[in-house]
Amino acid sequence: MATFIIEHLDCKLWKWCLIEYKHISKIVGKGKLLFTNIKNKQLGKYGKRNSKSISELNLKNACILDPDAKKTLSPEEAKKFKYFIFGGILGDYPPKKRTKKELTKKLNFTARNIGKKQFSTDNAVAVVKEILKGKKLKDLKFKEKIEIQLGKYDSVILPYRYLLIKNKPLISKELVEYLKRRKEF
Repeated sequence: MATFIIEHLDCKLWKWCLIEYKHISKIVGKGKLLFTNIKNKQLGKYGKRNSKSISELNLKNACILDPDAKKTLSPEEAKKFKYFIFGGILGDYPPKKRTKKELTKKLNFTARNIGKKQFSTDNAVAVVKEILKGKKLKDLKFKEKIEIQLGKYDSVILPYRYLLIKNKPLISKELVEYLKRRKEF
């Protein structure tokens, strides 16, 4: 059984991150999720939590998911890993390659991509879960950028790649509601 690790890399736990982390817990289950590098005890409701950084945990057989990695994760290779590490980062557009800078270059783990496009953290986890079930990346369907209608005349475009589930982008309903309530962007 693989463990999905979110190494929190932002300076605080933003509301947006918390919503994605809760969604990840629903996707993989609380027992398969570990949040590292964060002291926020609230996350214990959604998975295991460790205030230490991933670099201090002495893990073996781990894979960092990095869009800049040279090789793509395959179902055969995925089954060999015990841990999958994702950067808990609010994404920038265009991407600043923070996963590479903050994780891949600092840690001595295998790095693999799930395509070169930037995913939200919850979607990256969902894609790896599908690969672990035996699906190849080329067989999964995606939508590039989604537009969320905020009101009659307003919308916001999320410039990330989203896994399609039953032809609908995988996004937390709580995140959509949060975006609709926000006053500024």
